[in-house]
Amino acid sequence: MNRRQFILGGAAIAVAGVLLKPNDVGAPYSSYFNALNQSLRDDGPYLPSMLVDLDIIDQNIDTLRSELNPATDLRIVAKSLPSPELLGYIMDKAKTNKLMVFHQPFLSHIATAYPDADVLMGKPMPVKAAQQYYLTQDKEADFDSAKQLQWLIDSPARLHQYLELAKAENLQLQINIELDVGLHRGGLQQPEQLDALLTLIKDNPLHLSFSGFMGYDPHVVKLPAIIKSAQDAYQDSQQTYQAFVDRLYQFDNAYQQQALCFNGAGSPTIALHKQQTVANELSAGSCLVKPSDFDIPSLAKFTCAAYIATPVLKKMNGTQLPATEFAKDMIGLWDPNRQQTYFIYGGKWLANFESPKGLHNNSLFGSSTNQQIVNGSQQVNIDVDDHVFLRPSQSEFVFLQFGNLLSVRNKKIDQQWSILKQG
Repeated sequence: MNRRQFILGGAAIAVAGVLLKPNDVGAPYSSYFNALNQSLRDDGPYLPSMLVDLDIIDQNIDTLRSELNPATDLRIVAKSLPSPELLGYIMDKAKTNKLMVFHQPFLSHIATAYPDADVLMGKPMPVKAAQQYYLTQDKEADFDSAKQLQWLIDSPARLHQYLELAKAENLQLQINIELDVGLHRGGLQQPEQLDALLTLIKDNPLHLSFSGFMGYDPHVVKLPAIIKSAQDAYQDSQQTYQAFVDRLYQFDNAYQQQALCFNGAGSPTIALHKQQTVANELSAGSCLVKPSDFDIPSLAKFTCAAYIATPVLKKMNGTQLPATEFAKDMIGLWDPNRQQTYFIYGGKWLANFESPKGLHNNSLFGSSTNQQIVNGSQQVNIDVDDHVFLRPSQSEFVFLQFGNLLSVRNKKIDQQWSILKQG
């Protein structure tokens, strides 16, 4: 290699190095998170906490009401908002007593806490779980399971199990039948399959009564457009649902005179039902707190209302990794986003860093549920006892990892609300 080639080669490497060098993406708190941090410093528990902003939830409830088909009722999905106080707040604001429940201990708690609730189970429960509910049910509670609770049934075999439970315990059970409207996660696929279940229900009026259908359709907004558009997939799901309704009325025309529950939707698809739907009630929950998994076009009008806040335990200059102490300052020179190291209280949640901007995990050090290492640039500008904010990717599991919810009003910590217990 001659001198000219050497110089040109070196220049090319230098240019490539400049182009590949990471940009500083750090930034201080926004005014919103600065206010939350100050409130937590003043009145917070200094523990990893889940915050729910009631002002934003109020806005999301208004948005949900505006997106709802005016001919339908709203059913709140409890698993997405697993706090008794939060559920009560939303039920009151949204003016509905209808809940969808997915977990037997939640059902037991809700039946006691909200004796006026109208409950539809959101998945077929093992019959032993249903039996456990009745064995532990508060006999003094005002909740009337025979009139206020619908069990979801997905097959003749499960319906037979529930009939045997009803006979053994002298129960009257409302039966809602799960329909497969295209998700293919269970439920009846062909309208003809309905006849056997309806016959069994009709033959056992002392113990069973038909209460309606549930057809969940989140797949319609998740299919790649090259396969089928959301609108076409929605129309297909509606045609399937309507075919079951038609079969029901063919089986017994008297069902047309009954007030049945035809449940549909879910947060991702509720807007598609606005103009036309077979359902007479629609379910939603996650859109009211909007974790990041729900950043989809159909929910663009909703705003995130829930964040994890956790204290900074330690702050260090540079990034010092085991056995590479010599490179502590060099790492930050190359990547400004590693100029600071923080260790936070807890970690490894299903969540992404939200504020201050530019924080990220250090994959070389490894993750921890005890003290997560977090890197950021000098622009981040936080200290020990400040708080790092993360946005959960979902609510139904992440909320359950915290002892309480901290409600926020006017960007200040307002109340502590309990979490529904898993067992």
